[in-house]
Amino acid sequence: MDKILGLGNALVDVLVTLKDDTLLTELGLPKGGMQLIDDVKFQDINSRFAGMKTHLATGGSAANTMMGLACLGAATGFIGKIGKDEFGDFFRENLKKNGIEDKLLLSDLPSGVASTFISPGGERTFGTYLGAASTLKADDLVPDMFKGYSYLYIEGYMVQDHEMILRAIQLGKEAGLQICLDLASYNIVEADKEFFTLLVNKYVDIVFANEEEAKAFTGHAPEGALETIGKQCSIAIVKVGAQGSIIRKGTEDMQVDALLVKNVADTTGAGDYYAAGFLYGLTCGYSLDKCATIGSILSANVIQVIGTTISSRTWDEIKLKINEVVSE
Repeated sequence: MDKILGLGNALVDVLVTLKDDTLLTELGLPKGGMQLIDDVKFQDINSRFAGMKTHLATGGSAANTMMGLACLGAATGFIGKIGKDEFGDFFRENLKKNGIEDKLLLSDLPSGVASTFISPGGERTFGTYLGAASTLKADDLVPDMFKGYSYLYIEGYMVQDHEMILRAIQLGKEAGLQICLDLASYNIVEADKEFFTLLVNKYVDIVFANEEEAKAFTGHAPEGALETIGKQCSIAIVKVGAQGSIIRKGTEDMQVDALLVKNVADTTGAGDYYAAGFLYGLTCGYSLDKCATIGSILSANVIQVIGTTISSRTWDEIKLKINEVVSE
């Protein structure tokens, strides 16, 4: 089976469930988006969290995807940067526990934390203090990190450092890896659209986007966005929430339904786990519709828990469902 390498922000998620969206307004956080925050706002959020029930989990988009892949039995690795603190130790131990090859680097800054606000209905909003994660630089990346892998999966949240991303892609291409990019968040795409366009046009083989990100990137609704992105890369995937996902490879289009979920607890990681399922299918050589179906299975399960930690029992059930899909 092909090995998959993730490159992303090494973050620890601190999650809270909201009764309403008043706190988001007070903090100036755009609902459903990801906003980078400075130390002052991070401390403000921490003071508010002190009186609330919180849940701790490893996070970061690419790390979530590698976690989902590892739980399916895929061979994975992860490049990121952590601090010399308890959050960093927590992150490293979780990689080790799940068999993900640790390519973590250390920084003198505190580890990154994603304060995650879950609105009624499950939509999540992030206030992200990058800390150590933001200090991953082009000079940190060396060829040996990329050897032995077939895919490099990059989260779009990393694109602010253009030099580092281009270095990662260069080393990945030199090692023969296919490049996968998740567009990450509509506001991130809007803020750096020119660079995203360069990456997708010139370097990226597989693009993952939800409908808001796809619209921010192309200006079109899902079908038009899929057509536009599909002309720029080998495989384009646009996720359309409860309607499932649409996929294009060359001139071939397909739509795959989402699984019905009655009780959505938290949408954190939904797109990350969809990507995990899709990439797992690719590494196994399955057809694109089966890849997307596996992605839908993982996505449907992760939105039924707070955070992104799925129980061993549920993973066993997921694997049974995947076996049913691929044997059809």
